[in-house]
Amino acid sequence: MINHHPKFELIQAFVNGDLPASLSAGIAIHADMCPVCQQTIAQFTEQVAENSFEEEYLDRFIIDDNEALEAIATIDFDHMIDNIVESSDIAVVVPKVEKTVSFNDTTYTLPAALNSMEMGKHAQIGKLTRARIQLNENEIHSSLLHIQPGGGVPEHTHKGFELTVLLAGSFHDESGEYVKGDFIMLDSSHQHHPISSNGCLCYTVANDALHFTHGINKLLNPIGSFIY
Repeated sequence: MINHHPKFELIQAFVNGDLPASLSAGIAIHADMCPVCQQTIAQFTEQVAENSFEEEYLDRFIIDDNEALEAIATIDFDHMIDNIVESSDIAVVVPKVEKTVSFNDTTYTLPAALNSMEMGKHAQIGKLTRARIQLNENEIHSSLLHIQPGGGVPEHTHKGFELTVLLAGSFHDESGEYVKGDFIMLDSSHQHHPISSNGCLCYTVANDALHFTHGINKLLNPIGSFIY
């Protein structure tokens, strides 16, 4: 069961088109798996559309009843329907093509939001494998992160923000268990040590390097930008 969702402010920015592509994709991926957020997004989108229509266009279509009746009387509906039926411009529905990615001999079907995005080469450290998504958003890095069973990310905090959307499998940290569909947004006030007992695949977005905080793992800080 999905227990972690984007805050309403993020959903609001998503509907208004104010987020970078990486964060918009994260919300779209989560919403595809979360009926609760699907409904919230649909309701807010409808509200925004209604407000926009009323503010910008409604006054252009205000006419009195007599004008409306006269306008309708001039329409040749039979001719209109014949033209529509005979038109060769009717759109053909293109079948949806699923895109897959493989990590360590396991193949995953990618969310629709990632289908048109170019993936970089796989890079691996221990039980972590990362494929960068080529969105060219400067300091914001988006990736697919695969954790093999028993693997994890050493205890760390974040210099910026870190978004994780679980695409498959599960992991846990000090705050509990996360499952497919969970939307986890962290910042410099959070410190955690995620571990995946059975393996998982995540979509991640970060705008700065990780900062490892415990014992010998501090030696990994020079490569903190590799993972996310």
